[in-house]
Amino acid sequence: MARRFIAYLLIVALVSVNFSRFFIYAGFELNKNYIATKLCENRDKPWLHCNGKCYFIKKIRQAEEKEKNDERQSQKNLFQEALFVKKANTRFYSRVLQVMQVPNHRITLPNVDLPIFQPPKLG
Repeated sequence: MARRFIAYLLIVALVSVNFSRFFIYAGFELNKNYIATKLCENRDKPWLHCNGKCYFIKKIRQAEEKEKNDERQSQKNLFQEALFVKKANTRFYSRVLQVMQVPNHRITLPNVDLPIFQPPKLG
């Protein structure tokens, strides 16, 4: 029973991350009057007919920035630095083991004089 509840809770949490814009929009629609009268930047300019849309756009941009920052942070967490504890011991040998000669066989192509194909002329 508890495992099933935890599984459903995790599924809802994963799905809700993708619907953050929907939740912002729903919150805006539910509190439209309060936002328009108290939180709107243009509440003293009624001729603009903003009605809190400036606040809504600001919240959407904040959500997008948060998503970008979370993505950057997750990319940083995936990056792993290589740390070598032991110093690499590298040797360079000056002696060549063996020099192998490449055979020089010439390939001759058949000498055939064939006419070059030309498509028929139109007109």
